[in-house]
Amino acid sequence: MSELELANRWERINKVVECFLKGSVNPTQIARETGFKRTEVQEYLSEWRSVVHSDKLIQNRAREALAGADSHYSMLISEAWKVVEEASQTQALSNKTAALKLIADIQQKQIDMLQKAGLIENNEIADQIIETERKQEALVSILKDVVSDCPTCKKEVFSRLSEVTGKVEGY
Repeated sequence: MSELELANRWERINKVVECFLKGSVNPTQIARETGFKRTEVQEYLSEWRSVVHSDKLIQNRAREALAGADSHYSMLISEAWKVVEEASQTQALSNKTAALKLIADIQQKQIDMLQKAGLIENNEIADQIIETERKQEALVSILKDVVSDCPTCKKEVFSRLSEVTGKVEGY
């Protein structure tokens, strides 16, 4: 393979990998986005993976990036809990509800990232999902208790809870 052909091949591989890393994990979807054939996309991804798996420098950079992203998610969760505490003190229930939803979303993204990286086994994921659901139920219960004496607040919080949980919350 000539230098030009090799450069063109890696340019195509990089285009496929860029789509893959942006979240398009389905080869058919990547093929639509890049204009390549599905079989080419699969071949490019396979070649990229073999290079990545055999390159220690890339593996170290990936570990560092993953650790950095995990720390960032943890910091965001910590800051969101500060918002929850502040909202509780100022009785800003809509801010509290939004912050709690944000925490759940960030935690889910963090878990997804770690799972995709292969750092969380399926049984660990199940345990974390159960724990997250338990926390969500506890938070919903707290919100219901806090707003039970305020008809205006109650209606607003229950409406927002319904949006977040997908369940019709009772007034």
